Amino acid sequence: MSKVIHYGIVGCGMMGQEHLRNIALLPDARVAAIVEPDAEQAALAAAMAPGAQFCNDIEALLAVEPLDCLLVASPNHMHLQQLEQIGRIRPLPMLMEKPLYSDEAQAARIASLGYAAPIWVAMEYRYMPPIQALIDQVDAATGGPLMLTIREHRFPFLEKVGNWNRFNETSGGTLVEKCCHFFDLMRLILRSEPVRVMASAGQSVNFRDDRIEGRQPDVWDNGYVIVDFESGARAMLELCMFAEGSRYQEEISVTGPNGKIEALVPGPTRFWPAHLGAPPVPQVIVSPRSPKGPQIVDIPVDPTLLDAGDHNGSTFYQHDRFRRVVMGEGAVEVTLDDGARAVAMGHAAQRSAMTGEAVEIPAPESVLRSVAGAV
Repeated sequence: MSKVIHYGIVGCGMMGQEHLRNIALLPDARVAAIVEPDAEQAALAAAMAPGAQFCNDIEALLAVEPLDCLLVASPNHMHLQQLEQIGRIRPLPMLMEKPLYSDEAQAARIASLGYAAPIWVAMEYRYMPPIQALIDQVDAATGGPLMLTIREHRFPFLEKVGNWNRFNETSGGTLVEKCCHFFDLMRLILRSEPVRVMASAGQSVNFRDDRIEGRQPDVWDNGYVIVDFESGARAMLELCMFAEGSRYQEEISVTGPNGKIEALVPGPTRFWPAHLGAPPVPQVIVSPRSPKGPQIVDIPVDPTLLDAGDHNGSTFYQHDRFRRVVMGEGAVEVTLDDGARAVAMGHAAQRSAMTGEAVEIPAPESVLRSVAGAV
């Protein structure tokens, strides 16, 4: 492999362009080839990745040499089919955007997937600096996590190509599309597997009066999800997507027998009102039971990384670690199994909200077996 890592990119909409900006910040990395069928998005991508070859389809992209790795950032409902197609033609190390799949019926295809190269599922929230600090300190601060609360108060879904994120059938639904990040964090922080999900959610404000090609958008914009875990710990998600006036977008708290630790994460810098001055700085707060007294630490993020995306610098850190995998110098940190389990939790939450009943989550052992050689 050459010293420079050559990326092939599938999908250069809003998230794909964030990836392009962050790849440009990596040492010894460049984008060699791109598939983007939308002319407007392709033009924007061309300006960000000068010299990249634009291809009409995935087959043409995979024929490009040199190509060392792939990033897939296409609309959700395309992910699994494209993953399977790449696996048949030329499996290269891949950073696959979440969710790994969108339709609950597709879980069996994940379980039978064969892919002869590493796959890293893009769970950017893991790599936000304040959340990383919380993860690193959680045991020392809490004495072992027993309760976890994640609150996201944010803006509505942004407009994307073809409005695919406004409909359940193409997005997978809000608790999959948006919230698989948070279910991944629950498993990671609690180091346990979910056994039961209870949820209440719906569409209360956003897009209710919209019509897109004669159809009303049906994605939910708020909800509560409670998850019981094998360890006896429990977690809760509170989502509101009509609360963009909040000072912090994500607030995460973890409590155990010795105390509590919190991470406060601002929303995208570009949305902070200029008349309010500088945007808030991320914080981590440790609150021991004894001696009492919260300890507040600012976790500033490099402004260059803030300007490169909407995820508090995490996209850059994720690519930096993925690059080590491509170079053969590191291991995949967010596996195919992690991605599948987070989506399964999202689908379970959506079923619970629709039926009003708790949903049991069996351990997906078939997924564990199928990905053992691919991660």
